[in-house]
Amino acid sequence: MKKFTVFIMGLLCATVTAQNINDVLRLSTENIQGTARFQGMSGAFGALGGDLSSLNVNPAGSAVFNFSQFTISGSNYNRNNDAFFGNSRVNTELNAVELNQAGGVFVFKSPDSPWKKLSLAFNYDLAQNFDNEFLASGSTTQGIDNYFLNFAQGVPFGDILLVGNETVADAYLNIGAEQGFGDQQAFLGYFGGIIDPTDESNLDGTSYVRNAQYTNVNQEVIQTTSGYNSKFMANFAGQYQENLYIGASLNFHSVLIDRLTLFEERGYDADSEIQTTIFDNFLRTQGDGFSFSFGAIAKLNDNIRIGGSYQSPTWYRLTDDLSQRISSDLADDSIGLIDFNLVNLFPEYRINTPSKITASAAVVFGKDGLISFDYSYQDMSEAKLRPTSDPDFASENSLIAQLGVVNTYRIGGEYRIERVSLRGGYRFEESPFNDSDGIGDLTGYSGGIGYDFGGSRLDLAVNRTEQDTNELFFDSGIDNSALVNRINTNVTLSYTLKF
Repeated sequence: MKKFTVFIMGLLCATVTAQNINDVLRLSTENIQGTARFQGMSGAFGALGGDLSSLNVNPAGSAVFNFSQFTISGSNYNRNNDAFFGNSRVNTELNAVELNQAGGVFVFKSPDSPWKKLSLAFNYDLAQNFDNEFLASGSTTQGIDNYFLNFAQGVPFGDILLVGNETVADAYLNIGAEQGFGDQQAFLGYFGGIIDPTDESNLDGTSYVRNAQYTNVNQEVIQTTSGYNSKFMANFAGQYQENLYIGASLNFHSVLIDRLTLFEERGYDADSEIQTTIFDNFLRTQGDGFSFSFGAIAKLNDNIRIGGSYQSPTWYRLTDDLSQRISSDLADDSIGLIDFNLVNLFPEYRINTPSKITASAAVVFGKDGLISFDYSYQDMSEAKLRPTSDPDFASENSLIAQLGVVNTYRIGGEYRIERVSLRGGYRFEESPFNDSDGIGDLTGYSGGIGYDFGGSRLDLAVNRTEQDTNELFFDSGIDNSALVNRINTNVTLSYTLKF
């Protein structure tokens, strides 16, 4: 089939169902991913090092390695979501298997120098796996017409009509390119049969009404998300004398997020001309990012270690493209020409996530085991959507400025019985919202086991987190949302080869 593509230029891109506070939060948080040993201790590695994924917490950790080694990890991601909407609860479950970590470290020893060791590490981590799905179904007083009326009110009726020999598909793309996303949605609502002008004979009229009649409607939303935020790290670190480790990393991010939203509305009054409305959206976000980090670990004595690290903001460059389709009992006969083969492309925009500071401490009991604790501080109000000259971004940045500090606490332990290691951990991450309405606090537990063969090691971990999120169906005109209780369980297997 022929694929039409259009660039929507100017400052109107931010009104699409993206590029808002939710996108900033989505990219500002990195889940506990990586090696099984790292996950088994809930990521509490800031004062320990000696694990490739620990370099995400403190880059000095690569100088702790005594031998060069390579590690590869794979995970099964289980997503279990309970969506509460309109006095009903719907459960969905999703499983995905991914190669989530691969990397190596090269250790160079120099016993005659104050710098006892130098290390060079390269590591790939799946910082976030976006594979997820929820289904919400329930009754509400806010119909989808409110979404289209929000964009249509104030738009001259003549501006959303076909011109000359235009098809509905041509007009949809042309209006989006020349007049912006808001007028395009008004056009979609009119030709989709959802809304009508108050007076069709007045081309200058700017007032619209809904066509469906209802007191309550039944809505069903299926939202499926897939994609990733991957991070490739280049790390350099050194051990100075016996007790100090210093390191730094350069991080290169790659982002791809696909979000499919399938919306269906029924339950109108018996005499309503519209009895069914379907409105689907497919949004793709892709781009790249860059960040850096540095840190240090100090041995205070044979048992106690402390660490500190700084993670810079991540500077993302992203683009969005959007496809839509709509149908109803009153839709124009040619409305089917507007489908997912028509793609709206939006200008590049940028997201700057806030920096993060981590302080760590660990107690090592010789070869028997250890206990480790990390605390991280991240001020979400420092995040930014750019360009800040865009008035829509300015509005979102005002909302972001009201976010609070995210304090994260991680504790982990490891107990060794000869070649076997038993691990456990706990993680608590505060909500960035002062009222916790958008995103709740996150609580996580983990456990794991490992076996050291001498020249290699095999590790297994289970990592479970739970968090409540408020998922809006649409970002404008209608504030219907589902409260989703998310339980994510990762089972990770890692193999490490020493050389």
